[in-house]
Amino acid sequence: MWKLVDGSLIHTTDVSRIKFRTNISESILESLKIMANENNTHVNYLIESGLQTVLMQGIISFNKESRPKDRIQYKTTYDKELLESTKEFAKEHNLFINDVIEYSVGFIDIENSKISSYKHRIE
Repeated sequence: MWKLVDGSLIHTTDVSRIKFRTNISESILESLKIMANENNTHVNYLIESGLQTVLMQGIISFNKESRPKDRIQYKTTYDKELLESTKEFAKEHNLFINDVIEYSVGFIDIENSKISSYKHRIE
């Protein structure tokens, strides 16, 4: 992100975002990549949109037996507060974070997802 300081633009790191590594279904990830390309956004912004919806609803209906068998490691950045809330939500429901992430894909609101240039915003 960029900050306007005394009439000059200074490139800074967005401290509200943190790196996080998890395992996610490869097929889900591939479909998210296609969706992101078609909608001028990034995969992590789509995931965040779905997570926000699931957390607002406060309920999850997840069958542990239906966990995907094609999980691969996925590293990206997330909003720090959202990730902390997701961790707490997963713990409360006796699930793993990647279970909640994969479940949240069904609740993505593309219209309210950040666009890909969001990380280059000026504050």
